[in-house]
Amino acid sequence: MKRLLISIGYVLFVLLANLPALAEAPPRSVIAPPTLLKQLKIVAVGHAELRDSLRVPARVDLDQHRLARIGATVTGRIVETKAWIGQSVRKGETLAILNSTELGMAQAAYLKAASQVSLRELAVSRARRLLESDVIAAAELLEREGMLREAEVDLRAATDQLRVMGMNEVDLTRLAHDKSIHSYTPIVASLSGVVIERNVTVGQVVQPADALFTIADLSHVWLVAELPEQQARWARQGDEAYADIAALPNDNLSGKLIYVADLVNPDTRTVTVRMDMPNPQRLLKPQMLATLLIRKQGTDYLVVPDSAVIRDENRDHVFVQIAPTKFELRPVQLGEDEGGVRPVISGLKQGEQVVTEGGFHLNNERLRKELE
Repeated sequence: MKRLLISIGYVLFVLLANLPALAEAPPRSVIAPPTLLKQLKIVAVGHAELRDSLRVPARVDLDQHRLARIGATVTGRIVETKAWIGQSVRKGETLAILNSTELGMAQAAYLKAASQVSLRELAVSRARRLLESDVIAAAELLEREGMLREAEVDLRAATDQLRVMGMNEVDLTRLAHDKSIHSYTPIVASLSGVVIERNVTVGQVVQPADALFTIADLSHVWLVAELPEQQARWARQGDEAYADIAALPNDNLSGKLIYVADLVNPDTRTVTVRMDMPNPQRLLKPQMLATLLIRKQGTDYLVVPDSAVIRDENRDHVFVQIAPTKFELRPVQLGEDEGGVRPVISGLKQGEQVVTEGGFHLNNERLRKELE
């Protein structure tokens, strides 16, 4: 009898010693009442193809292949401007008019050289007739032909100088025909697009090195991102990519990477990547902030809907159906959300039934039972 009392006392001591731990451990299963059971949506755990992805900050930028910075071809003074910021222009359209004394002097040199060539040609023709009549020696004809070649060289040099200054073949033909100096020259657009910069005013003296207008074809833009060098392996030219632009939340933008830098920027330790994006309505504005999503080839995973996940004790859990009305709150290890589903790393098997809708209410029922 004494031994029996000692054993009972020991059991009571053990139970009382572990009572706080038992009270702290909530029940991991719950029976759903009929009203709650009707609200639950239960699906089987299955496989799906997921793609690893990388998100990096990005920005919209100008397509540098569709950009032109236009300046004067000769030193002079601006006498008229015909283009303004935001104006659409076509290739060959006049943006401004320039008055250049330097151009006038080059035209005068061209006319003088052309006149000398004409005179030397006449002299050579006359010398050939005189040589046939034995009036002059052959040496004098050779001398006059040499002078003609010198004049032709001067004319070619004067012609090239005018071409450098922006005169085309039509202008040169007009100059040779009219023989009148015209010191006004147009500054023309070399690209069809929109004027995005204008750095000139009437009366301003400009040099050939000055960028007076910048024209951009905004029908295509770039999305530019900087990948940390540790993640540079993610990007390959031709990879599929997606863009998420805060200013255009409802637009689904996708494309391919057209450029991945071969060098790491030594200052930022990043690799530049670019994505080409059509912009027919010009909704994408350069310098807009964006997020670039690079996705790799898909891999088959066991997945669970993200709506099934219950956060408890700072861990992911799901309710698994273990009987028609009984559910177990099971801890699981999951990957990152990919399109509304999460890959299962551990804790679930294919075919198990999990609660995808109503899990919050089911967990409240579990906690209520715990309090009772």
